[in-house]
Amino acid sequence: MDLSGLRRHTPRSLAGRREAAVLAPVIERDGAAHLLFTKRAEHLGEHPGQMSFPGGGREPIDRTLTDTALREADEEVGMRPNEVDVVGRIDDTRTSSKYAVRPFVGVAPDREYVPDESEVAEVAVLSIEDLVDPANYESERRIGHPEYGDHRVHYFHVDGYTVWGVTGRMVVQLLERTTGWRAPEEVDRVVGPDADLPV
Repeated sequence: MDLSGLRRHTPRSLAGRREAAVLAPVIERDGAAHLLFTKRAEHLGEHPGQMSFPGGGREPIDRTLTDTALREADEEVGMRPNEVDVVGRIDDTRTSSKYAVRPFVGVAPDREYVPDESEVAEVAVLSIEDLVDPANYESERRIGHPEYGDHRVHYFHVDGYTVWGVTGRMVVQLLERTTGWRAPEEVDRVVGPDADLPV
């Protein structure tokens, strides 16, 4: 995983929506790069049980969206801001909950991170090697969605977890900018907007 490309990337910014930010923490474990994810608590009102990066909505105390991402990572898993080296960001993305989310990428130490049970059910550290394995990836095109129209959904199945949705889109962009992996041009299937999700 080569993070230098992120420093040269000029990411797309979105405005006019509720602001949020996430941190995609890169951790070196056993000589290999990994990404840290959280599994959202089942009782949360938005996206319960889904895999995500630490993050959330901007608060008045946050000077910048970088501050938002670092504060949320600290609150959700105890990742202290002073131990994260933010190396860049990828494109802002929209969510179904009306947020414009700014994803930052940072290098964090390999240590135990403790989930805040009010928001996070589990912390999962998944290897880049597994995320780029074609056997662990699939995608589908959903057609006729009332809000998004025709759109592609990416799924990464690793260690019993499935990363998909907005976080899946972020992972695709991050991997394409930092590794030799590219999402296949062809999708695995085409489905309607209400088809069951393979998660």
